[in-house]
Amino acid sequence: MPNGLTAIRLFLGRSVVLLALVSLVASAVAAPNPMPGPKRDEGFQTAAPYAILIEAESGSVLFEKNADQLVPPASLSKLMTAEVVFSQIKDGILNPDEEYVISENAWRKGGAPSHGSTMYAAIHSKVKIDDLLHGVIIQSANDACIALAEGIAGNETEFARMMESRAHEIGLTKSKFANPTGLHDPDHLMTMRELAKLAQHIITTYPEFYPIYGEREFTWNKIRQQNRNPLLAMNIGADGLKTGYTKEAGYGIVGSAVQNGLRLIVAMNGLKSEKERADEAKKLLEHGFRNFEQRILFAEGQTIGEAKLFGGAKSHVPLTAPSIVKIMLPRNSNERIRARITYRGPISVPVEQGQKIGVLKVFRGDNVALEVPLQAAERIGVGSLSQRAVDAMAELVIGLFRAGADKI
Repeated sequence: MPNGLTAIRLFLGRSVVLLALVSLVASAVAAPNPMPGPKRDEGFQTAAPYAILIEAESGSVLFEKNADQLVPPASLSKLMTAEVVFSQIKDGILNPDEEYVISENAWRKGGAPSHGSTMYAAIHSKVKIDDLLHGVIIQSANDACIALAEGIAGNETEFARMMESRAHEIGLTKSKFANPTGLHDPDHLMTMRELAKLAQHIITTYPEFYPIYGEREFTWNKIRQQNRNPLLAMNIGADGLKTGYTKEAGYGIVGSAVQNGLRLIVAMNGLKSEKERADEAKKLLEHGFRNFEQRILFAEGQTIGEAKLFGGAKSHVPLTAPSIVKIMLPRNSNERIRARITYRGPISVPVEQGQKIGVLKVFRGDNVALEVPLQAAERIGVGSLSQRAVDAMAELVIGLFRAGADKI
């Protein structure tokens, strides 16, 4: 494979053609990316200014509109608050039966005096972590968020730092957090794409906690409150996740539903009312279930492409995905999709089997519909002295070519 762009045509069944563009990130002849991505998919429209719809298993994108715009997430960011607690319980750092005190700060800023969303925990009372989580998830309780933050990190600011650090660990690189509640702060921002990825992560990683998002009500301090998620009562298979609202953010929702074994996740924000939020989220989910189907692009273990090696016993290493590569496509469509493998190369040897090498990006039109990590299909050791010399000479020539191209 030359150190540049290589086009490969693969036929998947009779109706879909995959045009794979295999490129090296370090290539001297890298073509400009002609795919900035439109603000919305043609053929479907939503009143939501920011929205995305993904399939939960693969992360395949069915629809997006301004999905990478950083916006105030309001209480949608409480998904990240809960994730920090989930991860610490799973790692054995926290015990769900451990109790935290409802401080005066938590009570005044997030309790009854705040006139915001609250679980009405009494000032100076002790509440189990498990109950605080129910308050956060079902009632969007600000007092519970603050109590968890103070109990875990000492204060809200330190907990927000934990949220941001944890978000980056799980691949949410754009998200910024200033507090555990989502109350407006100019430095508290998320994108719809990252909110959908966060929901996907919670559903996959914490099956023991996710059912809480589908519970219809929660009673604390003798006050019973209904789950704020309107999708749960719409008979569309919804079982989570979270709503949000502030004056600055508008009305938002991250929801998930399952039909016929297929789970979809919707994230949208900036809507004008509770009714519009519920209607638009339902409409987008139903659009996905009705108009898309799952297709297999590559079987498990199938070679998807190759990566160039430097100084190896072989010049290239075959690349595979960790599992079957699936994508959601419009039903009865002859749509052509394209894919690009990107990696930073040439790759130094030795290369171990299973070593992460690059990423497969699959495009529907101008949008990235799917991203899949790629790994080495086999181990390849260090080549002979003559093989290394040939590779070194090739890199020298390419380096000179790059230097000349930069001057043009």
